[in-house]
Amino acid sequence: MSETEGRVGGGTLAHRVPDLGALELLLAVARLGSLGAAAREVGISQPAASSRIRSMERQLGVALVDRSPRGSRLTDAGALVTDWARRVVEAAEAFDAGAQALRDRRDSRLRVAASMTIAEYLLPGWLLALRTQRPDTAVSLLAGNSTAVAERLLADEADLGFVEGLTVPQGLDSTVIAHDRLIVVVAPAHPWARRRRPLAAAELAATPLVLRERGSGTRQVLDAALGGLARPLIELSSTTAVKASAVGGAGPAVLSELAVGEELAMRRLVSIPVEGVALRRDLRAVWPTGHRPTGPARELLSLTRG
Repeated sequence: MSETEGRVGGGTLAHRVPDLGALELLLAVARLGSLGAAAREVGISQPAASSRIRSMERQLGVALVDRSPRGSRLTDAGALVTDWARRVVEAAEAFDAGAQALRDRRDSRLRVAASMTIAEYLLPGWLLALRTQRPDTAVSLLAGNSTAVAERLLADEADLGFVEGLTVPQGLDSTVIAHDRLIVVVAPAHPWARRRRPLAAAELAATPLVLRERGSGTRQVLDAALGGLARPLIELSSTTAVKASAVGGAGPAVLSELAVGEELAMRRLVSIPVEGVALRRDLRAVWPTGHRPTGPARELLSLTRG
């Protein structure tokens, strides 16, 4: 049997079977005995209801409703079609309930992966705002460097990610949500704290620094700005650890401006101007290519732009 022979009447089901709106209208006519009352129940005008019934009759090739001044009565064919319609509508209601259950399950949790600076200094405020909109959504936060964030997303271990690097990891789409600047900081007792001239790029490149590990967005930006690899005095895996080391006098550090506001205000750290080095960067939200965020992930993304 050919495909065409297997489809009686030709065409797809969408062309041969009335849509749900028409079937619901027919069920209302059967229940209420009036086309006008049925039209009011489904929220359309009586002329629109009459037109929809006539269109359904043409589509099926049979008369469904006898109209008279006393009301509307189903024909024998209409009564049979109504029985079938009821089963279709019940199946559609079950389909809708199942789809809603899937949405509820999706919306009941949100897995976020974020690089350290964003996780520590920006995400808490965004998540508090999300909490007011979605109090029943459980949020888990996975903090790591930008490389780890990409790995989490590509392994389907996170719904939305945030990174700080110069480029978007392969396999991810992104949007810029904010901008940031890296600054060189030292403890007040460090010799640089007393210098009057900006630090030259060559001197920064030649100086061992307290640094984030390779793979972090901060390290990527610094390495690119210096035209090679920065010299590590110590490599640490969190912004907080780098900051604590700098405050303790271990050596100069390069950190996000977001991370050191309090330390600069309290003079626990001193910012050192640098010339000839571009230390600005974009902060990005990221997600797997072709899978734009939905549900609570989409709402969190919108809050980052507020």
